[in-house]
Amino acid sequence: MMSAKPDERIRAVLRWTLAVIYAAAGVAHLWVPNKLLAITPSWVPFAPLVIFITGICELAGAAALVTQPLRWWAGIALAAYAICVWPANIKHAIDGIALPYISNSWLYHGPRLAFQPVLVWWALYSAGVIDWPWRKLR
Repeated sequence: MMSAKPDERIRAVLRWTLAVIYAAAGVAHLWVPNKLLAITPSWVPFAPLVIFITGICELAGAAALVTQPLRWWAGIALAAYAICVWPANIKHAIDGIALPYISNSWLYHGPRLAFQPVLVWWALYSAGVIDWPWRKLR
């Protein structure tokens, strides 16, 4: 039996970690939607429905990310999702909205906003969509 390459082991750990994060976020969207409604920008139409759908999408994305036939598409979808929810994170930070179990400090919000591009990369890399930054130049 041949063992996985180190790169594939790294991707697997990142993939499962990201799947757990998105599954937990999906549960939160379904469990306490009113809390998340507070950080949803006012220009989002049908906000309660959007929060419900995003919860379902997070759960589906988490499951698809760890499923070989759907992994590549899940990486693309979760990267796009991370970009789409960035306005809610910005509103959360600027308006200083208190949420359970989340600090309402710029010690949380600053790194959280700066980390959003990492989530985009994380989804793409762990799904095998991109190889950067570890791809060797030819």
